[in-house]
Amino acid sequence: MIIIRGAKVHNLKNIDVDIPLGKIVAISGVSGSGKSSLALGVLYSEGSRRYLDALSTYTRRRISQTEKAQVDLIQYVPAALALHQRPNVPNIRSTFGTSTELLNSLRLLYSRCGNYTCPNGHLQEATLNVAREIPIKCPECGEEFYGLGAEEYAFNSDGACPTCSGTGFIRGIDDSTLVGDETKTLEDGAVESWNMFGISWMYHVAGELGVRIDVPFKDLADEEKDIVYNGPAVKRYINIPSKNGKLFELNAEYRNAHKAVEEALKKAKTEKGLQRINKYLTTQPCPDCEGARINSKARKTLLGGINLAEACHMDLKELVIWIREVVGELPDGVRQMGENILEEFMDNATILLDLGLSYISLDRPANTLSTGELQRMQLAKTLRNHTTGVLYVLDEPSIGLHPDNVNGLISVIRHLVDDGNSIILVDHDTKILGIADYMVELGPTAGADGGNIIAQGTLDEIKFNESSQIAPFLSNSEKIIIRDKSGDVFENGFIEIKTSEIHNVKPIDVQIPKGKLTVVTGVSGSGKTTLLLEALYPAVNAHINGDE
Repeated sequence: MIIIRGAKVHNLKNIDVDIPLGKIVAISGVSGSGKSSLALGVLYSEGSRRYLDALSTYTRRRISQTEKAQVDLIQYVPAALALHQRPNVPNIRSTFGTSTELLNSLRLLYSRCGNYTCPNGHLQEATLNVAREIPIKCPECGEEFYGLGAEEYAFNSDGACPTCSGTGFIRGIDDSTLVGDETKTLEDGAVESWNMFGISWMYHVAGELGVRIDVPFKDLADEEKDIVYNGPAVKRYINIPSKNGKLFELNAEYRNAHKAVEEALKKAKTEKGLQRINKYLTTQPCPDCEGARINSKARKTLLGGINLAEACHMDLKELVIWIREVVGELPDGVRQMGENILEEFMDNATILLDLGLSYISLDRPANTLSTGELQRMQLAKTLRNHTTGVLYVLDEPSIGLHPDNVNGLISVIRHLVDDGNSIILVDHDTKILGIADYMVELGPTAGADGGNIIAQGTLDEIKFNESSQIAPFLSNSEKIIIRDKSGDVFENGFIEIKTSEIHNVKPIDVQIPKGKLTVVTGVSGSGKTTLLLEALYPAVNAHINGDE
């Protein structure tokens, strides 16, 4: 067991506790009672710190380390890994394929076992020449050429589409947003992008270029409007009045309405700054790669008759079936190499399938995944390492999971223990807590009045412990309070949402009552987050801001 004496992290009240090793140990208590302080602030902090202290100074300098935990004594703590309740949101370039590393195997398969097209347009049979780093010779025209390395299929590096830089989309400026009210004159602030970015005086320069500044924008000639939107970056002397009436002469360079947005976009450093600019931008699929992210050269390699972008568009369940069939049909000389790559792919994919992520395609942007999906990706990475003797600290792993998906999570947790690891489990879900071999309950309340151990022992001991607050919920003896329902559901009207297809959400037409509590439910990945955050929220936000 791990022996802890005098733990004083955050609100922990100098507690002493022994944590069994090789077991599932749950830490329960009301929110703010000190659960995460014990689990992350003591157990994970010391487990990871002591492991890193065994490494060389050169290595440690490159790894961020936690401070020593505030405890009098902690003994026998193994090397620790933590899975946090809210994983970091991936960046715009991350996809399900890159985050799970499935795309690494798929890129390698295309590189080594794909059907290349010679410079004269002839499709070649898969060959070992690519792996041997020797040229492929076209049997039809005799042209020799080299195959591509795995990195040349990566949209984050050599394989990126040059037009969109591997993002799959391009940003343009929406002219209709630059001039919000066409009845205003330039003098009165018709050009919003000038007003927004601190150059409201730019209309003086436009005037010097021949644009009438005292005429409503809608009445300007097309040539004048073109100067406002696209005029050249020339310099003109202008007089700008100050607040006290004095005139300041300035040799100012003209920044047209488009250029004002482009310059602001280059300088934006914060999320808030980007939000100010986004109202002027439109996002469209890249016209060259059509959202595939990779360049035309990488898209020409085929496997089973389709290119890498088309393979990534399949959901994981379909992809697993397809990739097995394709590898089985490879020529004799290449098949063994394909099977080796397939084995690595399946080691990774099988765990993701077991965790219920079969519906996600490899090209799905990772920043569109829900918290529950991101957590299960974390778990999959952890499980495929086949560790033993490690202390895993799971901080509320049930967040974002439908009850149907909790069974898969429980299976993973038990698998980790069967492999000889120890589990520390912080959660509120009694179904998750119910699998624990041992429980430590903190309380009695939150903050300064928490941080005490109010009960500990096996689940049976906890259920009969009068000091325990979780006991009635574990034994299902606590009466659940349900509020009375309020009147007619649609008495206050409703919000109607009609959508096109978004990710895995099919076109829908749904009504949400106003002034009522509405729950959106469904198994993980059914589209709840997509419906609310990518359909309802943007629509309501646009309506409030008058951007319909």
